[in-house]
Amino acid sequence: MNTLAAVMQLLVAAAFVSIPIVRHRFGPAAKAAAVAELRRQNVRPEVLEENRLRFDAGGHETAAPAAVAAIMIAVAALNLAGAGLAQPLTWIFSSLVILMNVVIVYSNLTAVKSVQAAFRRKGDPELARVEVAPFLEAAEGAFPGWVRAQTYVRNTIVFAGSAIALIAVTLT
Repeated sequence: MNTLAAVMQLLVAAAFVSIPIVRHRFGPAAKAAAVAELRRQNVRPEVLEENRLRFDAGGHETAAPAAVAAIMIAVAALNLAGAGLAQPLTWIFSSLVILMNVVIVYSNLTAVKSVQAAFRRKGDPELARVEVAPFLEAAEGAFPGWVRAQTYVRNTIVFAGSAIALIAVTLT
């Protein structure tokens, strides 16, 4: 059962690594589409840079998924080695991954409202004028159609893989 847990944890790690890979590959196109939408709205595109808004895989968009992947790989290695720490660490980190993914899915589902609120909090009057829904739609539209399916698959792997890992170490 430890092997099953490890395989699931490695799949979860791969799912998290896919996030910055996709953003790195298609982030520049998303930014270009967002800039075009800002121009359509008569908002200076420089407002993105001035407020450190990014569409690429920089900063926490890479660091957070990479950290999750590294932790899941380490715990998978402990499971494969049959280490005593594997079970409690699987319980801790697989549970945290499930909770983090719930937050990610929620933020994706409420993106327009949360971005509107974030733009208001920035205190930049020009940023506050941005019509967020078409802005986000433009950026999202720059990603290939398969990215939406990949997102569903990634979320399924994260939720199911983490749950299976938890069950596997519990039955060990």
